[in-house]
Amino acid sequence: MARAALISVLLLSTMAVGRAQAVRPEVVADGLQNPWAVAFLPEGRFLVTERPGRMRVIEADGRVAPALTGLPTIAAGGQGGLLDVMLDSGFANNRTLYFCFSEPAADGMGNSTALASARLSASRDALENVRVIFSQKPKVQSSAHFGCRIVESRQEGKADGLLFLTLGERFSRKEDAQKLDNHHGKVVRIGKDGGVPKDNPFVGRAGALPEIWSYGHRNSQGATLAPDGTFWMHEHGPQGGDEINLPQPGRNHGWPVVTFGENYGGGKIGEGLTAKAGMEPPLHYWVPSIAPSGMAFLTSDRYGAAWRGNLFVGSLKFGYLDRIELSQPFKGKVVREHKLLAEGGSRIRDVRQGPDGLLYVLTDEANGRLLRLQPGS
Repeated sequence: MARAALISVLLLSTMAVGRAQAVRPEVVADGLQNPWAVAFLPEGRFLVTERPGRMRVIEADGRVAPALTGLPTIAAGGQGGLLDVMLDSGFANNRTLYFCFSEPAADGMGNSTALASARLSASRDALENVRVIFSQKPKVQSSAHFGCRIVESRQEGKADGLLFLTLGERFSRKEDAQKLDNHHGKVVRIGKDGGVPKDNPFVGRAGALPEIWSYGHRNSQGATLAPDGTFWMHEHGPQGGDEINLPQPGRNHGWPVVTFGENYGGGKIGEGLTAKAGMEPPLHYWVPSIAPSGMAFLTSDRYGAAWRGNLFVGSLKFGYLDRIELSQPFKGKVVREHKLLAEGGSRIRDVRQGPDGLLYVLTDEANGRLLRLQPGS
């Protein structure tokens, strides 16, 4: 399953820059079926989800273990399945992790995004104490736009016991993104036990679900926390208009009233607005769409000082990793973008910085790979 071969790939810039950059992708493991997310276990191991509904441990030497037991029933199909996974900040002591997935309705009529907590067994072959702590409402019959990225929040540099979860608007229910009586097209913020924080923006508001943090989103498959604790996310536009957003409590991010995209096949959406009072503009947008997935800040100097503070986003549509320079490290405006891994052409589903300070990516393919990006020249 694992391969030791190194593949050198030229990294091309999407804008005029002084010179091309290079890294060396190293195959850590392959033979993964549409992997969706990676987390870093102790002793150099990895935990990877596969969209069809499997979670696996990958050993430090690249050996891929059999699928873990203990997962709940998953509505795999289309864009749905087993999606994001994240280790608790206290994993070294409590072995707790969180994962989100497309959860089928009890009567088989519909599905929605759900978030669960669990413990990884000491033998690393099973999930224990699995508990669903949040289910998106309402469930609908759709195989699209689940969102499903998990981020643990921090205050003053310390984990605060709260989780952000991005939720898609299920494609056919885009108008729901502007309504507060449902979870479609929202970011929610909950406690690790599923409870609602008292300072959530819509707590106590009639007709609003208290878990909601921000709304007016389309379908976010990438989210991360900046070193200063700011929550960042990106989301798919319809046909053009993918966005990077910094959701703030109670803010409306506009979808589907405001968008830089258009209907599939052409034609404006609604009134064709790209801005409206009371709706937050994106920090950055892409036209044409790159179909973003995965999102991470680089905090290390492993690739040189110039890369520290850059934002990295995977492109499903064009098959590259976008290295994004900001006007200030870990914040500010987008000033330049670079295409990494462009010659490989693989759909990039996830990108994370590992404990070693290097970047790791997952390719979303029937024979998906976990790649470690070594510094190149």
